[in-house]
Amino acid sequence: MMKACTAVLPSKKLVWLMLIVFSLLLESVALIYQYVLDYPPCVVCIQIRILLVAMIVISLIGLLLRAYMSSRFVSLLALLAVCGVSIERSWMLLGTERGFIFGSCGFDLGLPAWLALDEWLPFVFKVQTTCSYTPEIAFGITMAEALLAFFSVMALFIVYLLFVIAKPAE
Repeated sequence: MMKACTAVLPSKKLVWLMLIVFSLLLESVALIYQYVLDYPPCVVCIQIRILLVAMIVISLIGLLLRAYMSSRFVSLLALLAVCGVSIERSWMLLGTERGFIFGSCGFDLGLPAWLALDEWLPFVFKVQTTCSYTPEIAFGITMAEALLAFFSVMALFIVYLLFVIAKPAE
């Protein structure tokens, strides 16, 4: 039992690499849907992309500083916060798609002038449409549903890692 538990400790390189790979995979899927399958991104989609970049940066910091328990703890808390915001954004996207949240989104990301990602990297962060629906991924599951599920599972995994850190050594 102890060997299985130590295999996923946040001090291990594999955990941080997995977080980075999953985030990069989601970014890649978003770009494939945009450029290959021709589904232009809305404001919320771009905000989720920005949150994925934040997850990558935080995971890289966690990877580099994994030897220090305090930095692992802070990195995991930051990742949990990013997951929380990502869940909210995914819920907003799903609500707009299904019609249980009434509202509209324009073309303004709401970023400050000093963080003009849509101007610096328009091929990744430029809003091209308003919020309405997300494409179907597979088996009737839409992108909004998949994102909500992914970030929820990711948040639960991070909470688990936080409990593993807090558990006293045997």
